[in-house]
Amino acid sequence: MAEWPVALRGTTETVVTTRGPNDRWNVAALGVQAPAGAERASGEARESRAAPEVNEPATATTWGDTRTRRNFHREGGGYVQFVADPVVFADAALSIREEAEPVLDAADAWAEVDAEHVNADEDGGTRREHWALHPVESRVVRESPATVNRGFNAVVEATVAASRLDVPAYDTETLRERLRFFEGVARKCGGVREREAIQRVREHVDGEW
Repeated sequence: MAEWPVALRGTTETVVTTRGPNDRWNVAALGVQAPAGAERASGEARESRAAPEVNEPATATTWGDTRTRRNFHREGGGYVQFVADPVVFADAALSIREEAEPVLDAADAWAEVDAEHVNADEDGGTRREHWALHPVESRVVRESPATVNRGFNAVVEATVAASRLDVPAYDTETLRERLRFFEGVARKCGGVREREAIQRVREHVDGEW
């Protein structure tokens, strides 16, 4: 098995491509949860200059009857990709996009993964399925210093709020308030791509919030 191409901590927001029955690759957002003990192991590895040893796999959850869920069941995996372009992320999270090839041009790093179905449950009337992700091949395409941009983070949070607008368990007006707040942050603190991304979010939910 391969290693993840980046250090995972907490929940890392990624873009995943999975092959559909038409042999095209569906593009979607996927939160990848770091394995238990991953951050501690990475810290110990830095101290000893050895490779971190983590026995548990990273995990992910699919919500509802999504293309990612169906393709994971059908194909047994996909390509988890780490992107820094907020427009690519917003489109992946909120629109239907298919590509001829699995790895996006925007991917700074990627991992082909086997997706092992672990279990399923319900949350607020929505079926959740839980997956263990096992990298089988990975690659770093571009290396660059890590940056923190509030605009990009606001785009990510806006896509989460937008994706819940039609879910009965969530209050619609509360979600719209969040969208208005995150739009303001994205426009004030983001660059050109963040402002374009938050506009895409608005368009994907018909501009109403």
